[in-house]
Formats: sequence, structure tokens, C-alpha cells
Amino acid sequence: MRTRVRKFAHVLERLGLAMAGAASGLFVAALVGTSVAALTNQAFLLLMMLGGAVGFYLGIDTPPLPFKVISGQPSAGDWVGKIDTPEFLSAVGTFLAAFSAFASVGVIVLRHDPHIAWTWMIMAGWCVGVTMQTVAGTIARRR
Repeated sequence: MRTRVRKFAHVLERLGLAMAGAASGLFVAALVGTSVAALTNQAFLLLMMLGGAVGFYLGIDTPPLPFKVISGQPSAGDWVGKIDTPEFLSAVGTFLAAFSAFASVGVIVLRHDPHIAWTWMIMAGWCVGVTMQTVAGTIARRR
């Protein structure tokens, strides 16, 4: 049984991850907003921040697949040798989202003006990564 302190610490950790996701979404939105005039508004900023917060809250700390061993040997129905889909989606999604945020911060700080194709690739990496995180977290919590 988990104590109240452990539960509180876990919620606090997840809120910190959500804030990191929101900040990352803000950086990506700032970069994209400077290149695409139609996306220079508060609604786009809030949408990107909300997506990052939800993705990082759900997707980074996914519950693992239960491991069942009967009499020292894995049974035929166990997941041994199989891919844990939520864990894989979470890992790839976190990498894509974090790399997109890192690239955005680098472009902003170094004051580069990347080609619009690079900007769209960063935006796509962010959107795909956060979506993968959200799906991974949802799948892991439903099983």
C-alpha cells in the first residue's frame, strides 16, 4: 500500500513533468509562430502548451506491463520477447518531443532563420511525439 507522502510525491513529480511539457510546447509554438503568420496567436500557444502538458504528464511515467512467472518459467501468455507497445510509444514520443523542443530553443537562442521546411519538421516532430506520449499513457493506464 502506498502512503500519502509517496502518492503526493508521485503527483508532484507528474505535475513537474507536465510543466516541462508545457514549457517545451511554448518554445516550439514560439518558433513556429515566428515563421508562420497564421499561427501567431494565443490560442495556438495555449494549444501547444496544453498538448505538451498532457503528453508529458501521461506519457513519460507509464505503468509497466505486469510480469507473471509461474514455477520459474514464463508461460506462453506472458509478454516475454514481445514489445510493450506503451513503453515503446512513450520512449519514441518523448525523444521526438524533447528533440523538437531542443531544436526550437537552439534556433531561438542562436537567432537563426531556418527554412520553412525545417520549421514544419520541428512542428511535425513535436505533434507526433506528444501524440505518441498521450496514446502510450492512455493505453498503459487502461490495461
